[in-house]
Amino acid sequence: MTDLIIVNGDIRTMDPLQPRVTALAARGQRVMALGDDAEIRALATPSTRVIDAGGRLVLPGFQDTHIHLQESGTRHAFDLDLQGVRSLTELMDKLAAFAAKHPDRAWLKGHGWYTGIFNDRNLTRQVLDEAVPDRPLFLSSSDYHSAVINTRACEAIGLDAGVQDPENGYFSRDALGIPTGMLNEAAMEFARERMPETIDAEWEEGVRWGQHHANRHGFTGVLDALVTERHLRVYNALDRRGELTVRVASTALVEPSDSVKGALDRLEDFRRSYKSEMLKVHSAKFFLDGVFENRTAAMIDGYKDEIGGNAPVMFGENHLRELFIAMDAARFQIHVHVIGDKAARAALDGLEAAREINGEWPSLHQLAHVQLVRPEDIPRFGKLGVMANIQPLWARNEPSVTDVAVPMAGKDLVRWMYPFRSIIDAGGGFAMSSDWGVSTLDPFQIMQTAITRQPPEKGRNHPVFLPEERMTLDECVKGYTVNAAAAAWRSPDTGSLERGKFADVIILDQNLFEIDVYDIHKTKVMLTLLGGKEVYRHEGFAD
Repeated sequence: MTDLIIVNGDIRTMDPLQPRVTALAARGQRVMALGDDAEIRALATPSTRVIDAGGRLVLPGFQDTHIHLQESGTRHAFDLDLQGVRSLTELMDKLAAFAAKHPDRAWLKGHGWYTGIFNDRNLTRQVLDEAVPDRPLFLSSSDYHSAVINTRACEAIGLDAGVQDPENGYFSRDALGIPTGMLNEAAMEFARERMPETIDAEWEEGVRWGQHHANRHGFTGVLDALVTERHLRVYNALDRRGELTVRVASTALVEPSDSVKGALDRLEDFRRSYKSEMLKVHSAKFFLDGVFENRTAAMIDGYKDEIGGNAPVMFGENHLRELFIAMDAARFQIHVHVIGDKAARAALDGLEAAREINGEWPSLHQLAHVQLVRPEDIPRFGKLGVMANIQPLWARNEPSVTDVAVPMAGKDLVRWMYPFRSIIDAGGGFAMSSDWGVSTLDPFQIMQTAITRQPPEKGRNHPVFLPEERMTLDECVKGYTVNAAAAAWRSPDTGSLERGKFADVIILDQNLFEIDVYDIHKTKVMLTLLGGKEVYRHEGFAD
């Protein structure tokens, strides 16, 4: 009883034993056979759905292994999107128009202002007051490590000169010590805790927005890179109603204030409670530092620009070691945010300690972002079995890199920014991801940037950022399929098209393996199937 067949495709299965076929058959949610058109058509019955791929490239469904689906979907569903805004005039115009469009909202919120241009020197509460003087306003930065609020918001949350900076965060202040409205790292939580609470129905609508956006770009699986009880409660409600259209693996937040027992008990409860085919908790999330843009990246030798300074690793060394050992012993994957070279080293040191105590096992612990890694630490990825969870879109010449991060890293370390090729060549594992909504979810823009180290919209003549760290197309496709499945602990069921695995399939409008590399970013998804069920169809696709 064959429910579905796909014929006339260039099917790249990502299975080395049967790498390329033209047809596929599925029964229920799973692949039952692969082969040529004739042998697969022979399996059809009168009730079998037949999809003609029209000779197009067919791949396993993509998986994004570092994404903030719930938050980002909710922001896009309800708030002002400032992505692409590059001048203060444009920013003010958008704020004023948004305020006029939503006169009944008690708080106005937005997201995506670019940290390569806007900062605590040119974006203050007084500036925001000119556009929105009468209601509280909260705007998250493009990297979500900073936010800025207007005067009404400062008043609403009680932020004044007498409020002390929180641990692992700070309020930007003027010469008199008065908060400017810029909130950095943990200071954002001070504001959120005092703002009106978002109700579950809105979070659910945000997930619907986000998963449709993911399906449209060929994603059938994600790893939500920071979940708490609320995230899991919302995902579970949708899962129980059969409304999830992406498989959600998740990594539960561990904070510096957590005790080892408290963190372990919480995560073990999450793992027991959420373990369906569509939702699971398998890893622990640690933030070891912030970002260069707000000067919270942790560096071994400090910042090398004119301002100087440094930021600490957000966990104490012994506490981090104990947490890593305990999580590893309990067989949780460990997923670590690292930007500066000190954060990367601290993470590798902690994972090495866990391996020495608990022994080797196929954890595929992950270091996410790896913006700056010392050359002596790069071989440790392979030796420790650690995966680099990378966001290649950032590895290019643009202001947040060239004007902010490069001067702070200094000329001696610039060579080791986003060292993807070096990590791979040294035997380190890797998975591709977007960190959406920090940047685009579009995998084709990200792939092209990984291969060229140039912004897709700038073309082949734009300066290349460290060309020696370029990746290949084959690596990019693996990074979104088999490697991503491994990173999310989904390899037995996903990542390749093999008999018995889920029929998570995408059909593309152009063949990535046959086009000019500078045209990859133009690629569109024609059809996305999750377990053989259609979850997205491009208006131009007819089968």
